[in-house]
Amino acid sequence: MLEYDLVVIGGGHAGCEAAAAAARLGTRTLLLTMDMTKMASMSCNPAIGGIAKGQIVREIDALGGQTGRIADLTSVQFRMLNRSKGAAMWSPRAQCDKTRFSEEWRRTLENTRNLYIWQDAATELLVDTAGPAPRIRGVRTRMGVEFACRAVVLTAGTFLDGMMHCGDSHAEGGRAGDAASHGITQCLKKLGFETGRMKTGTPARLDARTIDFEALEIQEGDAKPEKFSFSADTHPVEEQLPCFLVYTSPEVHDILRRGFDRSPLFNGTIRGIGPRYCPSIEDKLRTFAEKEQHQLFLEPEGRTTNEYYLNGFSSSLPWEIQLEALHRIRGLEDVHVFRPGYAIEYDYFPPTQLHHSLETKLVKGLYFAGQVNGTTGYEEAAAQGLMAGINAHRALKGEEPVVLKRDEAYIGVLIDDLVTKGVDEPYRMFTSRAEYRILLRQDNADLRLTPLGHAIGLVTRKNHENFLRKKSAVESLVAFAREQSVKANEINDYLESVGSDALTQGRKLNDILMRNGVTFESLRKVLPKVDRFITTNEISAEAVEEAEIQIKYRGYIEREKFIAEKLHRLENIAIPADFDYAQMNALTIEARQKLARIRPATIGQASRIPGVSPADVNVLLVKFGR
Repeated sequence: MLEYDLVVIGGGHAGCEAAAAAARLGTRTLLLTMDMTKMASMSCNPAIGGIAKGQIVREIDALGGQTGRIADLTSVQFRMLNRSKGAAMWSPRAQCDKTRFSEEWRRTLENTRNLYIWQDAATELLVDTAGPAPRIRGVRTRMGVEFACRAVVLTAGTFLDGMMHCGDSHAEGGRAGDAASHGITQCLKKLGFETGRMKTGTPARLDARTIDFEALEIQEGDAKPEKFSFSADTHPVEEQLPCFLVYTSPEVHDILRRGFDRSPLFNGTIRGIGPRYCPSIEDKLRTFAEKEQHQLFLEPEGRTTNEYYLNGFSSSLPWEIQLEALHRIRGLEDVHVFRPGYAIEYDYFPPTQLHHSLETKLVKGLYFAGQVNGTTGYEEAAAQGLMAGINAHRALKGEEPVVLKRDEAYIGVLIDDLVTKGVDEPYRMFTSRAEYRILLRQDNADLRLTPLGHAIGLVTRKNHENFLRKKSAVESLVAFAREQSVKANEINDYLESVGSDALTQGRKLNDILMRNGVTFESLRKVLPKVDRFITTNEISAEAVEEAEIQIKYRGYIEREKFIAEKLHRLENIAIPADFDYAQMNALTIEARQKLARIRPATIGQASRIPGVSPADVNVLLVKFGR
């Protein structure tokens, strides 16, 4: 029997982050994957980031993870979404070369110390049930190989008993061209785990040689593209590739509706729960029946391929219906389809069966991350994988787990939502899920999390030194703005030019920057002392932007910090793990049942469980002390 400290099952986005993190921290790690040519494969859209997801990627990078760096190295287009809104809503998104993305992940993993790779499928978890609590002791594969280990991170994605659907056609598989994985679900059921089925889907892939791009609306990347990683080792994308906008029509909708009776989504074939916020095209037609058109995005899959992804046209309708409908879309009249869209059903495990460390409550040393927890999206999976890898390593070393709070990171919101509330559909992160989103901006992810990443041991010395320089530059510029006075005659002409009221007396630069439309960049042109300070101190554009955001949003930031600190008091009141809620008649029946099932670690966590009312929280406070 081969021996490792940790075995990571699955080479998707969660598995790659988990294996890389644990190995870099010093844990002897084995990554078990069914296909080494598809590391962190972009099974669906060829992009990283987006609304709230971009914030997660920057947090992964700030902690020392790899997704942001690899996205930068393989980007073909970059856009900062929601620039017209407040800074809390800005979300980076990059189109990536999907083949290069996977290749870069493989290169990274193969050159990571303490990390070994084995191509095979896991079929059984070996668990020691002799002690006071079940404990993981190994993994058995399809080839009959056994690996002894003290911890396992399960990141099987959509592969557990995966079933693909396209109209009347149904086939086992975890992804087009890849076999399903069997045995793990059955093994976990025997151990007492609750399981369920979820569904996701993907659209047709199109041949660029048969698309009339002249008839389409072009969507370029940002004129001055940024990047995900805070490291100086990556650079913004050059020579960006465009995306294109296309639209459905009533004629397209009529064709699609003709296939509804053969849709596995509508005829009862698919029983898994699908994602509400990423619906198939047939779901859109049924939910938004009054709409005469839907906007779609045509996205390149890479620099050296003719394959394009039709974002927004996910479908499990019969292939001939999909093809006929596509041919009625302007610009796609003669399109050739590389492969039609399809839906996939797979097993997942309700995440209320996990601790915040992502270790399971039933088996010591067993961690779940990614779509097996009921999430959807590369970014959500990668974040869970990173935290599971970190915490598996720390548990093996006898150290306390790293648990991010809801006011510290979107990753903290994600994991707390999963563990505390569970899921009734594939979970996708949105900015609206975070109550402290002014604190959790994409621009300050490094200021929030790099010190922690460095303390854990994942952030390199070089990157930490870069971080300290940026932090110092931001602080010095904020202090300069707070101390520097500006006379009315120096600034009034400029203020009038941006539609702002003129000064009647001198004001601090800080106060002027709080006005709408006033930026450091524009002030450098009219106030030589501002330009001189930034230039002399070699303050980067990134640091200038961060200082400006801190100044403009200072009041909101301080208010959210105050609220968060008040709620932290509830997080500091622990609840015994074996407490008997059935004996507390002052609690509602619903609260007793849900508290007993989820077993919150603190009153703060208990307060976020759906069905636990403020009155129930007060009862717990009386019991466990204010």
